[in-house]
Amino acid sequence: MVLVTVGTQKQQFNRFFELIKKSKELKKEEIIAQIGYTKFESKRIHTFDFIPLDEMDKYIDEADLVITHGGVGTIFSALKKNKKIIAIPRLEKYGEHINDHQIEICEELEKEGYILYYKDGIDSLDKLIKKIKNINLKQYDISDGGYLDILRKEI
Repeated sequence: MVLVTVGTQKQQFNRFFELIKKSKELKKEEIIAQIGYTKFESKRIHTFDFIPLDEMDKYIDEADLVITHGGVGTIFSALKKNKKIIAIPRLEKYGEHINDHQIEICEELEKEGYILYYKDGIDSLDKLIKKIKNINLKQYDISDGGYLDILRKEI
Protein backbone atom coordinates (compact mmCIF):
# COMPACT_ATOMS: atom_id res chain seq x y z
CA MET A 1 0.00 0.00 0.00
CA VAL A 2 1.14 3.54 -0.78
CA LEU A 3 0.17 6.33 1.59
CA VAL A 4 0.09 9.82 0.12
CA THR A 5 -0.40 12.79 2.40
CA VAL A 6 -0.35 16.56 2.07
CA GLY A 7 -0.53 17.68 5.69
CA THR A 8 -2.69 20.40 7.15
CA GLN A 9 -1.79 23.56 5.23
CA LYS A 10 -4.86 25.32 3.87
CA GLN A 11 -3.37 25.99 0.43
CA GLN A 12 -4.39 23.69 -2.42
CA PHE A 13 -1.83 21.12 -3.56
CA ASN A 14 -3.28 20.04 -6.90
CA ARG A 15 0.18 19.59 -8.48
CA PHE A 16 0.87 16.82 -5.96
CA PHE A 17 -2.24 14.86 -6.92
CA GLU A 18 -1.66 15.38 -10.65
CA LEU A 19 1.72 13.68 -10.20
CA ILE A 20 0.08 10.81 -8.30
CA LYS A 21 -2.68 10.40 -10.91
CA LYS A 22 -0.23 10.41 -13.85
CA SER A 23 2.20 7.92 -12.30
CA LYS A 24 2.44 4.66 -14.22
CA GLU A 25 4.37 3.10 -11.33
CA LEU A 26 1.38 3.61 -9.02
CA LYS A 27 -1.30 2.26 -11.41
CA LYS A 28 -1.49 -1.16 -9.75
CA GLU A 29 -0.87 0.02 -6.20
CA GLU A 30 -3.46 0.44 -3.51
CA ILE A 31 -3.31 4.14 -2.65
CA ILE A 32 -4.65 5.79 0.48
CA ALA A 33 -4.59 9.59 0.31
CA GLN A 34 -4.92 12.25 2.96
CA ILE A 35 -6.01 15.23 0.86
CA GLY A 36 -6.42 17.88 3.55
CA TYR A 37 -7.97 21.02 2.09
CA THR A 38 -7.10 20.12 -1.51
CA LYS A 39 -10.10 19.53 -3.72
CA PHE A 40 -9.37 16.11 -5.22
CA GLU A 41 -11.60 13.19 -6.11
CA SER A 42 -10.74 9.76 -7.45
CA LYS A 43 -12.64 6.55 -8.02
CA ARG A 44 -9.41 4.54 -7.73
CA ILE A 45 -7.76 6.23 -4.74
CA HIS A 46 -9.29 6.03 -1.27
CA THR A 47 -9.26 9.61 0.08
CA PHE A 48 -9.98 11.36 3.35
CA ASP A 49 -9.49 14.95 4.51
CA PHE A 50 -8.19 14.54 8.06
CA ILE A 51 -8.08 11.75 10.64
CA PRO A 52 -6.79 11.46 14.22
CA LEU A 53 -3.03 10.96 14.59
CA ASP A 54 -3.38 7.37 15.85
CA GLU A 55 -5.29 6.42 12.69
CA MET A 56 -2.65 8.10 10.52
CA ASP A 57 0.01 6.15 12.39
CA LYS A 58 -1.79 2.90 11.46
CA TYR A 59 -1.74 3.88 7.77
CA ILE A 60 1.98 4.67 8.04
CA ASP A 61 2.55 1.26 9.67
CA GLU A 62 0.80 -0.46 6.75
CA ALA A 63 2.47 1.54 3.98
CA ASP A 64 5.29 0.18 1.85
CA LEU A 65 5.93 3.69 0.56
CA VAL A 66 4.96 7.14 1.84
CA ILE A 67 4.70 9.99 -0.66
CA THR A 68 4.29 13.22 1.24
CA HIS A 69 4.59 16.98 1.15
CA GLY A 70 7.82 18.34 2.61
CA GLY A 71 6.53 18.88 6.13
CA VAL A 72 8.65 17.63 9.00
CA GLY A 73 5.73 16.15 10.94
CA THR A 74 4.76 13.64 8.30
CA ILE A 75 8.32 12.93 7.19
CA PHE A 76 9.56 12.19 10.70
CA SER A 77 6.49 10.15 11.61
CA ALA A 78 7.34 7.89 8.66
CA LEU A 79 11.11 7.94 9.31
CA LYS A 80 10.57 6.76 12.88
CA LYS A 81 8.80 3.72 11.40
CA ASN A 82 11.63 3.13 8.88
CA LYS A 83 9.41 3.75 5.85
CA LYS A 84 10.65 4.63 2.39
CA ILE A 85 9.70 8.24 1.72
CA ILE A 86 9.42 10.41 -1.36
CA ALA A 87 8.73 14.03 -0.50
CA ILE A 88 7.19 16.55 -2.88
CA PRO A 89 7.78 19.99 -1.36
CA ARG A 90 5.04 22.59 -1.51
CA LEU A 91 6.27 25.58 -3.52
CA GLU A 92 5.59 29.27 -3.05
CA LYS A 93 5.52 29.96 -6.82
CA TYR A 94 2.39 27.79 -7.16
CA GLY A 95 0.68 29.26 -4.09
CA GLU A 96 1.11 25.96 -2.23
CA HIS A 97 2.88 27.55 0.73
CA ILE A 98 4.02 30.98 1.94
CA ASN A 99 7.71 30.24 1.19
CA ASP A 100 10.01 27.43 0.02
CA HIS A 101 11.25 26.13 3.37
CA GLN A 102 10.05 22.62 2.47
CA ILE A 103 12.71 22.48 -0.25
CA GLU A 104 15.39 23.20 2.33
CA ILE A 105 14.08 20.45 4.61
CA CYS A 106 13.91 17.93 1.77
CA GLU A 107 17.34 18.83 0.40
CA GLU A 108 18.94 18.28 3.78
CA LEU A 109 17.14 15.00 4.46
CA GLU A 110 17.98 13.66 0.99
CA LYS A 111 21.62 14.75 1.36
CA GLU A 112 21.74 12.85 4.67
CA GLY A 113 20.34 9.75 2.92
CA TYR A 114 16.95 9.54 4.66
CA ILE A 115 14.52 10.31 1.82
CA LEU A 116 14.26 11.03 -1.89
CA TYR A 117 12.57 14.22 -2.93
CA TYR A 118 10.90 15.41 -6.11
CA LYS A 119 12.60 18.37 -7.72
CA ASP A 120 10.02 20.34 -9.71
CA GLY A 121 10.79 20.49 -13.42
CA ILE A 122 13.74 18.11 -13.06
CA ASP A 123 12.52 14.80 -11.66
CA SER A 124 10.03 12.24 -12.82
CA LEU A 125 7.95 10.81 -9.98
CA ASP A 126 8.04 7.41 -11.69
CA LYS A 127 11.85 7.44 -11.80
CA LEU A 128 11.95 8.25 -8.09
CA ILE A 129 9.50 5.42 -7.33
CA LYS A 130 11.62 2.95 -9.32
CA LYS A 131 14.77 4.20 -7.62
CA ILE A 132 13.38 4.02 -4.08
CA LYS A 133 12.32 0.40 -4.59
CA ASN A 134 15.94 -0.55 -5.28
CA ILE A 135 17.91 1.41 -2.70
CA ASN A 136 18.40 1.28 1.02
CA LEU A 137 17.84 4.61 2.68
CA LYS A 138 19.45 5.53 5.96
CA GLN A 139 17.48 4.40 9.00
CA TYR A 140 16.50 7.19 11.35
CA ASP A 141 17.62 6.55 14.92
CA ILE A 142 15.41 8.58 17.21
CA SER A 143 17.89 8.18 20.09
CA ASP A 144 20.81 9.84 18.29
CA GLY A 145 19.31 13.33 18.13
CA GLY A 146 19.89 13.42 14.37
CA TYR A 147 16.77 15.43 13.67
CA LEU A 148 17.77 18.14 16.08
CA ASP A 149 21.28 18.27 14.61
CA ILE A 150 19.84 18.69 11.10
CA LEU A 151 17.55 21.48 12.26
CA ARG A 152 20.32 23.22 14.17
CA LYS A 153 22.51 23.23 11.05
CA GLU A 154 19.67 24.69 9.00
CA ILE A 155 18.83 27.36 11.59
